[in-house]
Amino acid sequence: MHDNHLSRHAQQVMTVTQGKTHLHGPGSDPSIARSWLRCLEDYHLDPALSIAPTVLEHGRVLESRERLQQVLHIAGNEMTSLHQQLSGAGHAVLLTDARGVILNCVTAPAERQIFERAGLWLGADWSEACEGTNGIGTCLVERQSLTIHQDEHFRGRHTGLTCSASPVFDPHGELLAVLDVSSARRDVSRQSQFHTMALVNLSAKMIESCYFLRCFDNQWLLRFHLQAESVGLFSEGLLAFDGEGRICAVNQSALNLLGHIRGGLLGKPVEAFFDCSLDELLGRASTNAAASWPLRTRDGRKLFAVLRGEARRPLPTPLAPVVEVAQAPRLSGICLDDATLQADFRKALRVYERDVPLLINGETGSGKEAFAKAVHHASQRADKAFVALNCAAIPESLIESELFGYRGGSFTGARKEGMRGKLQQADGGTLFLDEIGDMPLALQTRLLRVLEDRQVVPIGGEPESVNVRIISATHRNLLDRVQDGSFREDLYYRLNGLEVALPPLRERSDKSRLLDFLLAEEAGGETVLIDGPAREALLGFAWPGNVRQLRNVLRTLAALCEGGRIGLEDLPAMIRSARPAVAQVIEEPSEHPLEDAERLALLSALEQTRWHMTHTAEQLGVSRNTLYRKLRKHGIAR
Repeated sequence: MHDNHLSRHAQQVMTVTQGKTHLHGPGSDPSIARSWLRCLEDYHLDPALSIAPTVLEHGRVLESRERLQQVLHIAGNEMTSLHQQLSGAGHAVLLTDARGVILNCVTAPAERQIFERAGLWLGADWSEACEGTNGIGTCLVERQSLTIHQDEHFRGRHTGLTCSASPVFDPHGELLAVLDVSSARRDVSRQSQFHTMALVNLSAKMIESCYFLRCFDNQWLLRFHLQAESVGLFSEGLLAFDGEGRICAVNQSALNLLGHIRGGLLGKPVEAFFDCSLDELLGRASTNAAASWPLRTRDGRKLFAVLRGEARRPLPTPLAPVVEVAQAPRLSGICLDDATLQADFRKALRVYERDVPLLINGETGSGKEAFAKAVHHASQRADKAFVALNCAAIPESLIESELFGYRGGSFTGARKEGMRGKLQQADGGTLFLDEIGDMPLALQTRLLRVLEDRQVVPIGGEPESVNVRIISATHRNLLDRVQDGSFREDLYYRLNGLEVALPPLRERSDKSRLLDFLLAEEAGGETVLIDGPAREALLGFAWPGNVRQLRNVLRTLAALCEGGRIGLEDLPAMIRSARPAVAQVIEEPSEHPLEDAERLALLSALEQTRWHMTHTAEQLGVSRNTLYRKLRKHGIAR
């Protein structure tokens, strides 16, 4: 049966590439037909050949990851968020380099083998020249977002996959990476991919913009758009220039907004394109630029802009009314007005100074890394390195190299000069191990030895002394993992010198103060006020994503608000329509006790699974369609 399918698919490919294009089916799309022709004539591939993808050697994968270290760091959270937005089940979120080699993959642990059987391995080369028409490889050739749905793949082996991919460009317009979402489910329709493709595009643009901002962190950076409320969003134009006003880099949105090609801008004075002098422009700069001001192009078009950088001199005549600036309150980079949190912080700092390991427990997004950084910066090691490693975000096969490093020439493909691991980088400072519960067992043994001996042994190298303090964090119950054998008991007690349990946002007593603190940070110096009803709605919301979700919402509100005020109508619909918390739902005897009981059961299950619909449906023993129907019936919205 499998051979018959490969033969039929190969025949379909040959028919299309011989010019006998059908009105319907894979060959009806010109980009697919072009790709199939390239596969036959340029790469000499056989559509019926069923072989596994080429996988790079371990050392070459590490080298590629190190080259894209900044991109991988930026993309990590974005990929996790994208996977969650797609409801997780049945999807793999992949990031490749500009050659099509997979460098990171986010998928549900239970589904990892499904995608590996499909050839989506870490280090696998999915360029078009190797694997024929596919989302990653064809995206690299076409340099545009696209979806390759099942039979549109060149190789019959890949027709069970549906892939939506988007390119990520560097500040100079060169291909940097590809972000891809792949599904191995047979019931995926092409129409269903419109939503997926939109999310992939948005995430790719976010990664692109964040990378641009980081690359020119020490340069003047002009951010602009046609609408004032769009400055700061992914569609904004980005233009970097040096101290003499010469343009260093622009993104595609800037080229579109200015109506120029890249070659016509680079190296030219910024004054040549905007109707103001360089001194006037630099006088509007701010290190926390947020409030946009009108800026006209030389051909008279009106834009809105902000300029990041140190203001060179005040303007004698401002381009727009100056917005009152409010400084963001700071307490070790974190808000700790909750009395319990304050007490926990003081205890954590005392034991940290005595070299006692800290274990921070809390729900996803509750601020574990921010708490760890605050401890580090309040300690006597504040001027030393704070190095973070997310054990869940790094592929299992690479964690050892990332943590311990390796000596040059220690394995095939290793760099001649070797690589320092996170433990060596944190020498003298703090190593923060996030999601420690996801560390593979073999590495747990090696980490325990480091903690006992105070020595690290790089792969292929000799022991090196390290002076590092460990703070670890997890959202899991580590004792449960000890019970099921997936976490070493001796390591658990070695890391758990003091356990700090961070409360979820809904249980914190300083929510109002935290709201103001985060808003001041996200407003970047601009004064932004929240109306009473809006504040009440924000404080009454359950925040299943905790502080991270609140920060993201406030960032969007600060970017979009007009007149420096946020009203109830500006809030997302899910917050405006949210019901009171479970404990407050029924205050009086109800006329419909059975319906109220069902509603409470739904809310309780949603809370336990953190609003993961697939897990909630499984826990209640119903289908997702039934779950959504019941949520609509009871008016429950996240």
